[in-house]
Amino acid sequence: MGHIVKFTRRKLMKMVAVASAAGPIVACIGNGNPWRHLSEDEARTLEAICDRIIPSDQDPGAAWAGVVNFIDKQLTGPYRKLQKTYRLGLACTNESSLAMFGKRFTALTGEQADELLHRIEKGQASGDAWKQVSPKEFMTVVVAHTMQGFYGDPRHGGNRERVSWKMLRLPYPPVRGRLQYDLTRPS
Repeated sequence: MGHIVKFTRRKLMKMVAVASAAGPIVACIGNGNPWRHLSEDEARTLEAICDRIIPSDQDPGAAWAGVVNFIDKQLTGPYRKLQKTYRLGLACTNESSLAMFGKRFTALTGEQADELLHRIEKGQASGDAWKQVSPKEFMTVVVAHTMQGFYGDPRHGGNRERVSWKMLRLPYPPVRGRLQYDLTRPS
């Protein structure tokens, strides 16, 4: 006869909490991909695109700010309906890059990357793959999400260490229900 194990409710809750917390870690270790929706190749391509939209200068750019993490996180939630747009758009970007320059987007120089992104933005990107997704719509979505990830609240996965807020010299947003900051008052 089998051995019956008795659990207290407290012990069961602890086991559920540990299993829930470890689930995402185990999932990442299992497939070797740290991303939720994007493949590693897609994430690298998207990061290169985002870094051309908001490049580093005296302040960190989109890549450092974690914009791709923000987009990847949102693609499993509020942006779920745009998963196919991203998957196709990123593949098409690489296809156009190969057709124009003979190399993947991540290997392009800054000038080449900008030239290709301007063509995509104008809807003039080459390649049959763009028949499945509008290049203009793809770029519009990527630019909007890059801005949201760079300037939005860090709790959503981007704007690491509030980099954009610091760049703009914005105070940390006040807690709801409290008085707004008076930016005209000297400190």
